[in-house]
Amino acid sequence: MKIPVQVWADLDSDERKRILSRSEQTIDEVVRDVEPIVADVANRGDAALREYARSLDNLPLDLPFEVPTADFDRAERRLDSAVREALDYAIANVTAAHEHQVARGLELTEVRPGLLAGERTQPIESVGLYVPQGRGRFPSMLYMLAIPARLAGVPRVVVATPPAPGGEVDDACLYAARRCGVHAVYRMGGAQAIAALAYGTGTIARVDKIVGPGSAYVAAARRLLRDRVDVGLPAGPSESVILADESAGARGVSVDLLIEAEHGSDSQAILVTTSSRLAAEVADLLPRLIEETPEPRRAFLTDVFSGYGGLVLADSPAEAAHIVNEIAPEHLQIRTAEPWSTMSLITAAAEILLGEHSAFSLANYAAGANAVLPTGGAARTWSGVSVHDFVKRTSVVQVSSRAYEEIAAHVRTLAEYEGFHWHARALDER
Repeated sequence: MKIPVQVWADLDSDERKRILSRSEQTIDEVVRDVEPIVADVANRGDAALREYARSLDNLPLDLPFEVPTADFDRAERRLDSAVREALDYAIANVTAAHEHQVARGLELTEVRPGLLAGERTQPIESVGLYVPQGRGRFPSMLYMLAIPARLAGVPRVVVATPPAPGGEVDDACLYAARRCGVHAVYRMGGAQAIAALAYGTGTIARVDKIVGPGSAYVAAARRLLRDRVDVGLPAGPSESVILADESAGARGVSVDLLIEAEHGSDSQAILVTTSSRLAAEVADLLPRLIEETPEPRRAFLTDVFSGYGGLVLADSPAEAAHIVNEIAPEHLQIRTAEPWSTMSLITAAAEILLGEHSAFSLANYAAGANAVLPTGGAARTWSGVSVHDFVKRTSVVQVSSRAYEEIAAHVRTLAEYEGFHWHARALDER
């Protein structure tokens, strides 16, 4: 395959729009397919869920949705010790990086003498974590979601994840779920799992919030259900940008471009660089590296660099940063001579990795920062998953008699100005 280098200044608006586009922004057709599935689960509960489990996941009709304790025990026994050790290491790092996010229960400020205002922070009562399985096994996704939920103190944390044929759930996922204090794991996936968590069924209690990435069908179900349940941050297909200058090596950049791209055909991977030399060398090297990749990842990479991937040449650091901010990527790696200085130009990226040693792989698994991040350009306003996603804040106010005399006069004036009779009169009644 041939991967062209595109000069940003030479592109028309349609060509720029293609570079900025994401696969998740074109799921309208999938929404139409998913709508009857969501409605069916809402209306028939377990019966519908079992039929989809049989037809889509090839599960026996009598298999319980909740994974029993014996499966967790068996998973821990047969999981390779090196995998257990790596999971323990990653879980410890992610826990350490998130512990500082835990808020105190009640924080009040004395705005004026006798006037207290602030917030009380409490955990959300129940959350559902969606862990995909279609293109691989993702215990890393499970602990990235479960650790902040546990630290927040959520009383009920459940996981929905598609099972393998026959009904088994990945051993590493079960091990991570137990280590992270998950209360239940349900073997169900796709739009029907999201609907079950949102509405509840005879055997599955509804949750207040659903967090976690998934397929186009999962994204469509979340879109349909966002008025019924909090569906969390928009987390769709993986996307990455590398921002590099002349100091970066072509092989290192090429290898790192393939990290997020190998997630699937709907992923995005883009190099934005001010170096024509680097762009040309990467364009020459990438096809050869893709050919070395075993299937099915090779097909994914070929699709990405024929669709949502690309090599973009900018004429200045400022233009390069502008392009990145327009993309607002999920993952951004900065490989410039002065990465900290370059970072000051970036205003929209969900994650920023500085320098050649900060590979996307490390952040995805064990660097500590959360790897469940907003996609589709949502990094302009959304942040990655954190403890804050699993708590709610309630405003708290107390006014003393002394403070009342001062504040009431000003509020009465404002209420009368806005024409609210009882806002003002209620103060007079006191």
